[in-house]
Amino acid sequence: MSILDIIKDTNITFEQRVLGLARAAENTLDVLEMTDYVKEYREAGIICDLFEGNAPYRPRYILPDYDKFMKGGCEFLNITSPTDIWEATNNLLMFYKHVPSITTMPVYLGNIDYLLEKFVTDENEGECYRAIKLFLKHIDTTITDSFCHANIGPRETKAGMLILKAMRELELPTPNLTLKYSEETTNKLAIESINTALVTAKPSFAKDSMYREDFGGNEYGIVSCYNGLEVGGGAHTLVRVRLGRLAEKASNKADFMENVLPKVAHEMLGYIDERIRFILEESVFFQVNFLVAEGFIKKEKFTGLFGMVGLAECVNHLMELEGNTGRFGSNDLANELGEDIVKVLTKIIKAHRCKYFESEDKKHLLHSQVGIETDAGESPGCRIPIGEEPEIFDLIVQAAPFHKYFASGLGDIYSFDETYKKNPQAILDIINGGFNMGLRFFSMYGSDCDVVRVTGYLVKRSEMKKLDEGKVVLRDTTILGKGARDNGRVLQRKLRKK
Repeated sequence: MSILDIIKDTNITFEQRVLGLARAAENTLDVLEMTDYVKEYREAGIICDLFEGNAPYRPRYILPDYDKFMKGGCEFLNITSPTDIWEATNNLLMFYKHVPSITTMPVYLGNIDYLLEKFVTDENEGECYRAIKLFLKHIDTTITDSFCHANIGPRETKAGMLILKAMRELELPTPNLTLKYSEETTNKLAIESINTALVTAKPSFAKDSMYREDFGGNEYGIVSCYNGLEVGGGAHTLVRVRLGRLAEKASNKADFMENVLPKVAHEMLGYIDERIRFILEESVFFQVNFLVAEGFIKKEKFTGLFGMVGLAECVNHLMELEGNTGRFGSNDLANELGEDIVKVLTKIIKAHRCKYFESEDKKHLLHSQVGIETDAGESPGCRIPIGEEPEIFDLIVQAAPFHKYFASGLGDIYSFDETYKKNPQAILDIINGGFNMGLRFFSMYGSDCDVVRVTGYLVKRSEMKKLDEGKVVLRDTTILGKGARDNGRVLQRKLRKK
């Protein structure tokens, strides 16, 4: 889209127009060193840097240490520690305004129940509920992008229960929400979370023990779609490979596994490193930003993300090249091939040393990317194509072996019939069973929800309808959701009935 097209576009807000113009300006530059291979594969859409721009001037995902902020305030913003619920929510809202990301808005809001819990008592619960509702409404109206993500749990808190109650009442797509689920999590909190998800498509469930092990016991956050990253750090960049298209470059399965796949992996890792080099050596973000100066984020806690999409289509194509009709998700050989592909990528990524990381132990993370609105004919990450999904228990058995490879996120999305509202314990039993089998993440929504989970983010059906009618909408993710609905059939997932 040209600059003039952006200026004349009648379907975007002023804020969306300004952001579009900024991206267009950045993309007039050509400052990154790329091999001819990367240039060719970017042009072909096989390697994609997901709209990060040609001159990355800030990390893609930033996870400030909000605990540090709440305890000590912020000198740059002239904010002191809060003394009550109103100061606590107001301080966070002010701070969020200054946390950038790929979207220009924060993708991580912290463990908001823990941040607010000390200010909630039995005596002031009504006042706190009002403050939390206003807090969430403010976030939805000013952070107009549902890649914005908050966490709760694993412990049950008064603040957490009020947050869930408010989210059910408000039915807003932002912020996204994940419950860190562990043995500490009470049945009451888990059931309340499921009841909320069946109304407003959040929270998702994250297996807390699995993430903590992946991050060496350090505090982590679930951000953006469902990306697991270290608190106080984040991810400089996310570059993905479209495996379905990549498979078309191979003459047979052996050629793909031995030549095509390793080549793209090494080239992508070099490109990821180049984007990190520019951020650290030419962009001044880590030199001048107050988040760094005051210790809310630390350079050594950042990594890079190696994303992949279209595993199902890749496997299916390779199976056809071998004269086999088995398909990913329903055939053992196809599923084994899918895992072999992931194993190859994992081995290469773990062996790679990024010279811009201060520790040799720091590695890029494999991420099951959920796709973008223009993807057609290529399924998110490791998911089975919509329309081919098996029954839920078979799907969990098929998906579970893949989850251990993706420290920075992998998950399926389940649409439940409204009758499950009468028995949320049945869904919790499914989640517990899935986590026991090796799942790390579980997302759901009710079939009658207005707020639905598109890929990893949330969109209101009613807002997409406005777009269909040519009306302007508040959130840019609604535009993305409409594209994913039209191109990826994301609202046609298999309905799980009792």
